[in-house]
Amino acid sequence: METGFSTAAYVVAAVLFILSLGGLSGQESAKRAVWYGMVGMALAVLATLFGPGSGLWFPSLVLIAGGGVIGWYVANKVQMTEMPQLVAAMHSLVGLAAVFVGYNAYLDLLHVQGIGPEARQALTGFAAIVAHKSPVEQSIMRVELFLGVFIGAVTFTGSVVAFGKLAGKVNSKANKLPGGHMLNAGAAALSVLLLLLFMNGAGGWALVLMTALAFFIGYHLIMGIGGADMPVVVSMLNSYSGWAAAAIGFSLGNDLLIVTGALVGSSGAILSYIMCRAMNRSFISVILGGFGNTTGPAQEIEGEQVAIEADAVANALKEADTVIIVPGYGMAVAQAQQAVSELTRKLRGQGKTVRFAIHPVAGRLPGHMNVLLAEARVPYDIVLEMDEINEDFPDTDVVIVIGSNDIVNPAAQEDPNSPIAGMPVLEVWRAKQVFVSKRGQGTGYSGIENPLFYKENTRMFYGDAKDSVSKLIGHLD
Repeated sequence: METGFSTAAYVVAAVLFILSLGGLSGQESAKRAVWYGMVGMALAVLATLFGPGSGLWFPSLVLIAGGGVIGWYVANKVQMTEMPQLVAAMHSLVGLAAVFVGYNAYLDLLHVQGIGPEARQALTGFAAIVAHKSPVEQSIMRVELFLGVFIGAVTFTGSVVAFGKLAGKVNSKANKLPGGHMLNAGAAALSVLLLLLFMNGAGGWALVLMTALAFFIGYHLIMGIGGADMPVVVSMLNSYSGWAAAAIGFSLGNDLLIVTGALVGSSGAILSYIMCRAMNRSFISVILGGFGNTTGPAQEIEGEQVAIEADAVANALKEADTVIIVPGYGMAVAQAQQAVSELTRKLRGQGKTVRFAIHPVAGRLPGHMNVLLAEARVPYDIVLEMDEINEDFPDTDVVIVIGSNDIVNPAAQEDPNSPIAGMPVLEVWRAKQVFVSKRGQGTGYSGIENPLFYKENTRMFYGDAKDSVSKLIGHLD
């Protein structure tokens, strides 16, 4: 009875998860998709609590309640600007959970192997499931839990480093220890050797040593990747967390965990690949090489940055017929999305054509800008992706860049020695006038200078993005 209920519930939950992923592909269906995911997860938790091997009701309920309270608190406290690092932190928890579950499975495996047939009949919980596995199945289980712990450990430390870089607590530049890739390769090769030993009956020391090596790989791998590649890294770590969950699902014999982990792992990998294509970067190069490999010195930038005040920008907007707004992470930091939305409504009310240009890796999380604009109730139909709008810049009167740097950097096309050489960017400099809203003259998150700021048709609108846009709105009245 319990097995039948769990199987049916798992099937329904899996379908809901698939519907959730499908719905997230469109802005209008995203809210419904989130509800699919929530209901699916609630059903999965209930099926697990009441399924085979259930028990320990009190600690289970206490932990669920505690986790729910913490999740509610964090969700209400974290600002949208902090969402990328929150996602990275959540990935680290998934990885750490995979490590703990793997070790628990190993301890149950040792316990079952050390008792007789009669004692096995009295076992409960996961140990009872392990007890019914044949010696061959238990050997396979060793491989599954070993891989689950390895992927989980890499995900944990990698996500912690990603969190630090996104939060500004760790230097965003690519940093590797002497030896670079050889250290990672050596640690990975030693982990494979430990897997072979573990399969052939080596004790827990092999699992512990592998875990330490995996922790190092996760740390060193992400430390060696620069800030401009962080959106891809976050997506990649999402994929890792899914595969870690799938591997542990095999160890636990949990079909839903396998399916869910595979969904998360494959979708994260596909998203990472799509983002790398959008950046014209090799996925392997991003993951192993990191950002910033060049073949020579970057081109020198001539000219100077020319500042402009709000009234002059407003006059240009009054005379313009077509306007494109390019949002970036600076808009998120300043929490300027509501002011930008109000500016958009005012300009459209004056009969002007206003659209938004979104680069695939704008912000520090896939879809970051889309979420902020949707939160500010910017109409979906005027928010366009790079490929949809890039050809329209030459026919645009005014472009307003708000807190973006690398995604509007012409060095990607003009300087073969630039770290972002070959990366597709929004060609804003082809517009008649470009106004860049920026706090100061510093470089962006990747630390790369931007020739756009020195071009003749570009003016720098210095100041906090929210305050600057609010001033514009006042001058447009």
